[in-house]
Amino acid sequence: MTYWFASSNRDNWEIIRQKNIWGVPKRNKSIIERVKPGDKIVVYVAQQKKEVTEGKGDEILPSAVAGAFEIVSEGYEDSAPLFVTPERMGDEVFPYRVKLKPIKIFREPVEFKPLIPELSFIKNKTMWTGHIRVAMREIPEEDYQLILGRGE
Repeated sequence: MTYWFASSNRDNWEIIRQKNIWGVPKRNKSIIERVKPGDKIVVYVAQQKKEVTEGKGDEILPSAVAGAFEIVSEGYEDSAPLFVTPERMGDEVFPYRVKLKPIKIFREPVEFKPLIPELSFIKNKTMWTGHIRVAMREIPEEDYQLILGRGE
């Protein structure tokens, strides 16, 4: 069994949570080919600015892990629009997908920055964003368990 760390945004997190599907960009086909049913995946959502009512400024939603899933299908290709494409990614539809079964959806997402000192897959603790820029990456079981244990 392999443990995965998947990077997303809050819009796509809602789609993942509702549809139980994870998708990666065309350039990441080789990663999805390594994923197998029974693997586990945690979904990270990037920091995001949330506009609030006039005069109150913007609220910053911190980077966080929102939930954990079991992968229940082989990877497959589906180009039907499903995910919200970030502006910088053009017409990407995240066509390489797997079906998921929820293990734990965190009531409150687990803030990511406080986890960094304890996560072994993050080698550079000060320049940590480089470790999570890819759509998904393999992580040690210990890191998966640590994240899972912090979620409510």
